[in-house]
Amino acid sequence: MVVIVLESVPTALRGELSRWLIEPTTGVFVGHVSALVREKLWTKVCSKVAGGGALLIWSTNNEQHFKMKLSGRTKRQIVDFDGLQLIRIPNKASGMATSPER
Repeated sequence: MVVIVLESVPTALRGELSRWLIEPTTGVFVGHVSALVREKLWTKVCSKVAGGGALLIWSTNNEQHFKMKLSGRTKRQIVDFDGLQLIRIPNKASGMATSPER
């Protein structure tokens, strides 16, 4: 299972993702693709995210049964806490976080 969440990205990117994944609500894409296709889609997202941000979540064999990556400017950050990936929402004074591809 793969989930990609997009924030403030070009409409064309959403159209490209809809070829591979379904979009149950605006900016949220869900599907089941191979690891190779997932990584190629993520590379495309990272290159076309422009001033927006993206979150990738996929199923894997770990304690949480999923992993996450962020790219671009998002309102959240991924924090590793003793091997668990958690989401941190920065306080309003610091503004949006800029996350390089991880």
